[in-house]
Amino acid sequence: MLLRYAIVLVLVGIGFPAQAEEELSPKIQPDVVYGHKDGLAMTFDVHRPEKEANGAAILFVVSGGWYSIWTPPEQLRPMFAPFLDQGYTVLAVRHGSSPRYKIPEAVDDLQRAVRYVRLNAEELGVDADRLGVMGMSAGGHLSLMLGTTGDDGDAKATDPVGRESSRVQAVVALVPPTDLRVAVWEAPESLPEYRRFPALDMPLEEAGEQSPLTQVTADDAPSLVMMGGKDDLVPPRHGEWIDAAFEKAGVERRLVVLPDAGHNLFTPGNAGEVQGAMVEWFDKHLAAEPK
Repeated sequence: MLLRYAIVLVLVGIGFPAQAEEELSPKIQPDVVYGHKDGLAMTFDVHRPEKEANGAAILFVVSGGWYSIWTPPEQLRPMFAPFLDQGYTVLAVRHGSSPRYKIPEAVDDLQRAVRYVRLNAEELGVDADRLGVMGMSAGGHLSLMLGTTGDDGDAKATDPVGRESSRVQAVVALVPPTDLRVAVWEAPESLPEYRRFPALDMPLEEAGEQSPLTQVTADDAPSLVMMGGKDDLVPPRHGEWIDAAFEKAGVERRLVVLPDAGHNLFTPGNAGEVQGAMVEWFDKHLAAEPK
């Protein structure tokens, strides 16, 4: 039953079963355009809770292997149930997809998405100061990039979206690669499996710039990182590395390593713990201030 919350995308080689397409729920607002590039629209889907919304929003990064694939919104909604049940609004955000677009462009896209949500928070029905982000594997990497590279916006930008902050208030990253310098194709430690991901065909210098590990500073968002102890694709040391960096910088963080889990944390024995930890983290950091 808990497996129904697993993502329907093919995430780094893990295929999760998709539900049959259903009639679009009135609680789903599909294809909100947050920007354009190369004549194409960049979009996210808004999933609103069935009960009263708590005002906070979670941006879910739709990314596996840095591919960002459109999926009928109704197929993703069951995965978001733990958050929707708590009153969160969930935004399924797509970025410019590999192989056409590279990792720096995906980061830029997602930063723009955060700025857009903050600018249009009232229209979207969310609190601009209570934005979280989450993702799995490549999506976890990109979530940590948002948490470690957020800025206050450019007051001189001609585009009003660009004047907004790209900072988020909480991050949840599942099995994220945190140091791409050991993953890109030219790295001596790079695994053969990584040749499946064209996004990792980049120079080592650029890989360092696109690694959350190298971007850690004291003003980063509180971050929950969850790893599989038996993950051969993204070994748990990636979580240990960034946990140590967060500790050194004084960033609030939590590292959870599930000893018997591989790259897929959503197994029957672990899914409940994973789900509970994610909701607890967002509840702690996105709760409304007492009036």
